[in-house]
Amino acid sequence: MVMDLKKFQRTAARKKNILGEFLDKFDHVVPPGMTKIVAAADTEVWEEVKCMECANCCKTMTPIYTPADVKRIAGHLEMSLVEFRENYLVKEEDSGNWINKTMPCTFLKHDKCSIYEVRPADCAGFPHHSKKPFDAYNETFKNNLVHCPATLLLVDKLKKKIGAEFEF
Repeated sequence: MVMDLKKFQRTAARKKNILGEFLDKFDHVVPPGMTKIVAAADTEVWEEVKCMECANCCKTMTPIYTPADVKRIAGHLEMSLVEFRENYLVKEEDSGNWINKTMPCTFLKHDKCSIYEVRPADCAGFPHHSKKPFDAYNETFKNNLVHCPATLLLVDKLKKKIGAEFEF
């Protein structure tokens, strides 16, 4: 079954604030066993969400390209580093990071990544659920609630599980 992004967007818009408030609580207190709770919920999420059928992140976000990413992808495309940057990337003024020049991502073809095997590390790690400790990434997860169905589902599951077992 193909991901219904319209439905996801409606659900994300409806739940974003309450789930964001839930994530904010981790700035003050972290339930015991949080790492195990997150790991169990994340396993459930990936049984329900098929990441490769979505590509919403590629349509609505840009990764940060590290120097290693630029070198690897440029080599794969048989381009010089300068040529690759000029064709595909722009440098953010405030951070100095290299990001996609266009949205959706130029490398997204028919909802599939055309450079998947050499994609940026930021893409390979997305949606960053396994970063430890989970509570140190509240802002990332709050941002991703509206971009990633897996993140929305994960935080929703955590809210239900932790809310039922732990008093904030």
